[in-house]
Amino acid sequence: MLEIYIDGASAGNPGLSGIGVYIKGEGYDIRISEPIEPTNNHHAEFQALVRGLEEAVKLTTGMVSVRSDSNVVVQSLEKQFIKNEQYAPYVKIALQLAEQLDFFFIKWIPDSTNKTADALARQAIQAQKKAKGERP
Repeated sequence: MLEIYIDGASAGNPGLSGIGVYIKGEGYDIRISEPIEPTNNHHAEFQALVRGLEEAVKLTTGMVSVRSDSNVVVQSLEKQFIKNEQYAPYVKIALQLAEQLDFFFIKWIPDSTNKTADALARQAIQAQKKAKGERP
């Protein structure tokens, strides 16, 4: 089974943003830290979900458990529905990716147990600040 920890971060609303994805299990230990277009935290969280699932389907067709500290992301996937239409495309893509897996689970976790993905998301923001010549 792959465990995928995801997090999105934004320095502003909108502001510089990044995603963090930490994948472990089945012999993998993958850490992804990627800057994304300036956005808000919810968009970043959903982008992290999609990015994590894109990576998962490259690695396995088996069992994947996604862990997120975003209630909005977890509830949207569990209900397969989101009230705010601006996030609907992310939910649709995530569900399509999840269909490629034998078993897919998503679980809410507290911030304190999502530190690796959080650090990766924040690292992506810091890289953008550094590239712009700003103080990290």
